[in-house]
Amino acid sequence: MTLQTTGVALVAVVYFIIRYLNKTDYPKIKNLPEIPGVPIFGNLLQFGDSHARVAGALAKKFGPVFQVRLGNRRIIFANTFDSVRHLWITNQSALISRPTLHTFHTVVSSSQGYTIGTSPWDESCKQRRKAAATALNRPAVQSYMPIIDLESNASIKELVEDSCNGTKDVDPIAYFQRFALNTSLTLNYGSRIDGKVDDELLQEICDVERAISNFRSTSNNWQDYIPLMRLLPMGKASDKADEYRQRRDKYLTFLLSKLKKEIAEGSDKPCITGNILKDPEAKLNENEIKSICLTMVSAGLDTVPGNLIMGIAYLSSAHGQEIQARAYSEIQKVYPNGEAWFACVDEEKVPYVTAFVREVLRFFTVIPICLPRTSIKDIKYEDAVIPAGSVFYMNAWAADFDESHFKSAKEFNVERYLENPEGSGTPHYAYGAGSRMCAGSHLANRELYTAFVRLIVAFHIDPPKEKKDEAVLDCLDCNAIPTSLTTDPKPFKVGFRARDPAKLNEWMRKSDEQTAHLMS
Repeated sequence: MTLQTTGVALVAVVYFIIRYLNKTDYPKIKNLPEIPGVPIFGNLLQFGDSHARVAGALAKKFGPVFQVRLGNRRIIFANTFDSVRHLWITNQSALISRPTLHTFHTVVSSSQGYTIGTSPWDESCKQRRKAAATALNRPAVQSYMPIIDLESNASIKELVEDSCNGTKDVDPIAYFQRFALNTSLTLNYGSRIDGKVDDELLQEICDVERAISNFRSTSNNWQDYIPLMRLLPMGKASDKADEYRQRRDKYLTFLLSKLKKEIAEGSDKPCITGNILKDPEAKLNENEIKSICLTMVSAGLDTVPGNLIMGIAYLSSAHGQEIQARAYSEIQKVYPNGEAWFACVDEEKVPYVTAFVREVLRFFTVIPICLPRTSIKDIKYEDAVIPAGSVFYMNAWAADFDESHFKSAKEFNVERYLENPEGSGTPHYAYGAGSRMCAGSHLANRELYTAFVRLIVAFHIDPPKEKKDEAVLDCLDCNAIPTSLTTDPKPFKVGFRARDPAKLNEWMRKSDEQTAHLMS
């Protein structure tokens, strides 16, 4: 009898523990499909290390919008182009805030604060986003083009040197990580890091920012969803997150202190943070300025490098050879006298290259699951009323490969953005959508356009000599870390064979002369 009583008691304890650990932060939403899960884990085991692909497959069975349980958090997934447009754009005033996640918000951000993109919506976030939007609007971006001139020229010079004039295949990843990062650093702090002088610092920033990007991921950190895991030795991801926080603090403090010293000495160059620090009417406090700095540094490695690198990868493929030939021909039509190298800094007048950039952004959606949103008002979706406070995940990968919106979505097709309505309105979800869409999209587009024009007029981008060095061209499979927030391309190599070495050297020399003041 005692054993039976003990057994019943144990069962009851286990039952109540599971019931407690299995509850969700919000109750089930009526009239919205729910994916069946398991106790405690919910759908985490089912989603594994490919949340975008699994959710996209589930949408074919359960419908474009459904709810899941990730640990004890209830999440609404949107998986088609139209469902994202309805929730993120039609209802953008309701879907304007962000949830907080343990690893990134509590551990990584404990000293420097949140980036603009990861901040819940409040008056401070509104002020910071307004300042960033002003600094990154179209007229402002045009004033930054000398920086893009400098950095694209520097990367191409390094490629020429390291590829031994096209005789040696090169992995382009590091070159274009530096291109994007140095562009952001110069914009934000007024100074760049010369890789030949301080390659260690440049590499440290790249390594730490890539790691911290993973801590922002919605699929990489199970302790965000299962609080119990924060207590287990195997779940001590918080220790690793804290290590990277300290490493980031070190260089962010160095960069901001350096700028403040230059301002005091009168030797600073125009930049976003410097303008704020010197503006007597600026309404941002020290922590808000740090948030903008954080945002510019981290954003510099989010979208541009992955798209540039995978765009180069595609150009090296068999189909990419055809695209290169067409792109070069279209550039020559607009600039028959060979002035494209310099003109692309001042203007964007080659529609085919613009369309190519858009298709790269769609085809290689480098943030497959966008940063989550939290609703501040109820949202109606078909027969369901999704309550305020709900968390939404945009499956940007599935939406950008939605066959009901994009004809032959699995094909890389530049023409889709030249001759049909797919190019109008919101062309893709690479930058998110709606009220919290990436504020730096204009800058990113100009970086990509300029870099691709220069790469195409400078080089034949050839496939590697050895098959083992070929790039993986699937949007998800090309990612070295499947659970990371942004695509971290697997290593590959391509050939950079100069079309006209003498002309290219002359272009690079003139670019050096034009941008010498930025490096002094």
